[in-house]
Amino acid sequence: MLSQITDDLVSDLSDLSFGPPVSHVYNPLVYARAAWDQYCERFGRGRREVVLIGMNPGPFGMAQVGVPFGEIEHVAGWLGIRATIRRPPVEHPGRPVLGFDCPRSEVSGRRLWGWARERFGTPEAFFSRFFVANYCPLVFMEASGRNRVPEKLPSAERDPVFTACDRALRRTVRHFRPRWVVGVGKFAERRARAVVGDLDLRVGGVPHPSPASPLANRGWAPLMDAALGRLGIETGG
Repeated sequence: MLSQITDDLVSDLSDLSFGPPVSHVYNPLVYARAAWDQYCERFGRGRREVVLIGMNPGPFGMAQVGVPFGEIEHVAGWLGIRATIRRPPVEHPGRPVLGFDCPRSEVSGRRLWGWARERFGTPEAFFSRFFVANYCPLVFMEASGRNRVPEKLPSAERDPVFTACDRALRRTVRHFRPRWVVGVGKFAERRARAVVGDLDLRVGGVPHPSPASPLANRGWAPLMDAALGRLGIETGG
């Protein structure tokens, strides 16, 4: 099921084009598909209590290794995922895809997967209740190498992206039949409410673990525990 959703999402996005200030677009569901498929095969079967939704890949996380919030140490060392990562057709010279050899660490991913490891111990315990996905699989980069978030795209470019990602999110949620869909950050929460708010589940949000957030930099894990607790989701934290 997740494989078909992925195939359809890749197809829906494949013919879209983007103009300045976007100069490069990566889709790790294509060049890092082997790692994504491992992730889904190992951790994406059966019903889940909570589906956590991120925004889109970070340059040193999913953009490198195909796993949402994919901080390499946790993806390889804790999740046990290793796969051959290919290269995007056109790479930004300042943002090469080095796969599991990338020396940079994705701070947001280190915080999210570090929290999961501390609270649940094993991937099996965490994924028995949770699944983590991204709303949009595309990485948008400006000529400077700066990321451009999906909501900042012009409407003529943004709307087809949202149409494709909305469809994939709704199908993903139907696959897992969760009690909660939780956006990691305000953007993901807004998209979740818009896309699945009519289903028989609860939609909420938690703070994003980004280093751009002063609150997250003072300690994100307690914020995560508190936000989930307000939703009625117990973590033992």
